[in-house]
Amino acid sequence: MTKTVAIVTGAAGDIGRAIAERLAEDHDTILMVDIDFAAAERAAHTLGAAERFIACGCDVTNEASVAEMAKRAATLGAVRTLVNNAGAARAVSLHDTTAEIWRMDNALNLEAAFLCFRAVEGQLEATKGSVVNIASVNGMNVFGHPAYSAAKAGLLHLTKLIAVEYGKLGIRSNAVAPGTVRTQAWEARAAANPNVFEEARRWYPLQRVVDPRDVANAVAFLAGPQAAAITGVCLPVDCGLTAGQAELARTFSQSEHY
Repeated sequence: MTKTVAIVTGAAGDIGRAIAERLAEDHDTILMVDIDFAAAERAAHTLGAAERFIACGCDVTNEASVAEMAKRAATLGAVRTLVNNAGAARAVSLHDTTAEIWRMDNALNLEAAFLCFRAVEGQLEATKGSVVNIASVNGMNVFGHPAYSAAKAGLLHLTKLIAVEYGKLGIRSNAVAPGTVRTQAWEARAAANPNVFEEARRWYPLQRVVDPRDVANAVAFLAGPQAAAITGVCLPVDCGLTAGQAELARTFSQSEHY
C-alpha cells in the first residue's frame, strides 16, 4: 500500500515541529523541510523513527531547490498534504523597511508558498490532497512588521486562488492565521522585555497566547477528512485577538462586564 506523505516547510522551528508531530497521527511519512538541514535533522530525530520523519534541506525561495524537494517527496509515497509554514519577519516598521527587506519578506512568506504548491500540484491532484498555508493575524490587521504582514495578506489571497482554480481537481486550500505564538523567537523578545507575554496577553479575550500545538491541531483539522467540504477559508488561531479587545469594548461601553 502506498504511503501517505505530508510536506511541512520551516519544519525545524517550534510551529513546524508541532505541525509535523500532529500530522504524523494520520500520515505515514512527514517530509520536514527547512533551509537549515542540520536543524531539520535534529527536529526529525526528536519526533521519532527516521523512516517516518525525514529531514530535507531546501531553500523554499529558490525554484530549483524546491523542484528537488518535490522530487524527494515523490519517492516517499503519495503527497496528501502540503503545509507552507516557512516564514520570518524582519523590519518592525515601514520606516525601517528597506527595499531589500521588502523583497526578502515577500519571497519567503508569499512567493515560496507559490513555488512549493506549483512544484507538488500534480502530486496533490493525484491524492485529491490539501494545502494549508500558515498565514498570520498580521495579514488581517496591522500589528507591525509591514513587509511580513503584506506578504501574509497576499498568502491569504493565494489560498483562495488555489481553492477556486484547483477545486475541480479535488485539491483543497485553506489557511491558518496564528496570533502571538510562544516560540523561541518570542522567548528572545522576552529576554529583552520580561513582561512581553503579560503585555500581549491583555489584548487576547482568552487571556493567553497561542501554543504551537494549537496551530498544529488547526492544521490537522483543515487537512483532514472532517474538513472535506471546507476550502478557501482562513481559520484564525489567535485566542480571540481578531474578534475584538475587551479593554476597548469596556472603554466604549463603560460596562464592567468586559
